[in-house]
Amino acid sequence: MKLQRIFAAAAVVLGLSLASTVIAGNHADYVGNGPFKNGPEVTKKCMECHEAETKAFMKSVHWTWEKEQTVKGKKMMMGKKNVLNNFCVAVPSNWPRCTSCHAGYGWKDGNFDFTKAENVDCLVCHETTGSYKKFPAGAGHPAYPGEDKKFGGKPWPTVDLVKVAQSVGKPTRAACGSCHFYGGGGDHVKHGDLDSSLINPNPATDVHMGKLNFTCQSCHKGGKDHAIKGEALSVSVGSGKRILGCTDCHKEAPHKSAFYNKHAKKIACQTCHIPTFAKDKPTKTWWDWSTAGKDDSNAPKDQYGEKLYAKMKGDFKWEKDVVPTYLWFNGKVERYVAGDKIDPSKVVELSAAQGDRKDPNAKIMPFKIMRGKQPYDSGNNTMAFVNVFGPPTSESAYWVKYDWNKAITAGMKAAGQPYSGNYGFVETSMVWSVNHMVVPKDKSLKCNDCHGDKGRMDWKALGYKGDPKNPANR
Repeated sequence: MKLQRIFAAAAVVLGLSLASTVIAGNHADYVGNGPFKNGPEVTKKCMECHEAETKAFMKSVHWTWEKEQTVKGKKMMMGKKNVLNNFCVAVPSNWPRCTSCHAGYGWKDGNFDFTKAENVDCLVCHETTGSYKKFPAGAGHPAYPGEDKKFGGKPWPTVDLVKVAQSVGKPTRAACGSCHFYGGGGDHVKHGDLDSSLINPNPATDVHMGKLNFTCQSCHKGGKDHAIKGEALSVSVGSGKRILGCTDCHKEAPHKSAFYNKHAKKIACQTCHIPTFAKDKPTKTWWDWSTAGKDDSNAPKDQYGEKLYAKMKGDFKWEKDVVPTYLWFNGKVERYVAGDKIDPSKVVELSAAQGDRKDPNAKIMPFKIMRGKQPYDSGNNTMAFVNVFGPPTSESAYWVKYDWNKAITAGMKAAGQPYSGNYGFVETSMVWSVNHMVVPKDKSLKCNDCHGDKGRMDWKALGYKGDPKNPANR
């Protein structure tokens, strides 16, 4: 406390906030030697200087996992908290596992108190030792000293809270990636353009991070309000307004060539400058839950060494160095909302890019398309929420009992959705925009990569008669 009074006195003299003086100084001096029993105790210490920042963070989507959005003409609260996907399906009923990536402590069920500031996890973003790892089924908590935790049969390391708290600083790529690189249940599963190769990439993988040493916040800026720039299409419908883009740093007409600049009016920068994604590690592109539940002791692996089947999850497909799917995109997506009726004879688009060639706000944009099969309520023709995760004593978790009916019953109840008692499996798809893994400019696409007999573009799918290089096809 003596050191705190010294900082406070200096702040008064210099007209600075206490928080700014601590940041300018050494957090280790202020944190001292603890001790701390758990994460919330560390947060209380942080709040002695950073209470305003903590309260501001509690208004951000990193904390709420939802925001008010206009969906199909109606305003609703929607986000990761309550949307469906075609990976591990949804958060409701699976909280302790899913919320291991929440920037908070203790979200173990539907009654989590979002008003308790000490439940904010400052360390997951701001520690710099690389030793702070949340326990995968711990509802946001790491393993604390004295706890004997195992995951996948292997001991899970405990965290030295004092050492980690003393280290705090600006977020590193590894800190952001501890959640964002591991979406979908593991490294390089979900996004395709985000995986652990970006912790220390070579320039050929990502020129911004590998050559210019960008951190995530170089683009995804956030101030004291912690409102990080960016919009995840996996959990939103998009605003149609550019929240974050290449022209935040680059000019609207960035090329010396007027011909290229003309192209840039209808072609997103990412289309030419990210020729492929999943460059160093393969990404999952197909997940079929309908085949789960069988023995996997002799499950085959693909050319990348990835399993093609798991009893817990079903069949998979993986792809590496993937050429994106190109779609017109105006910044909005059409999204499936819980309770919407489906036609099970067709592929259910959990999310789909909006826009076409006549849309003045649309550009051709690269996407990863995730496909798979997952449960639906065949009596009500609605998509199912599923309780997949649970402790060994669970009577409903699919990964414990391998009973789809029990798992869907529990999942739908947790999500507040009716369930007819009958289920089936339906094919689904999702769009994931490709924004990372920008190549050096000499590796970007050239004319013949898109045009000509061997061009990568499906021009008819984009609304043309054929290759628009021929004026007759425009």
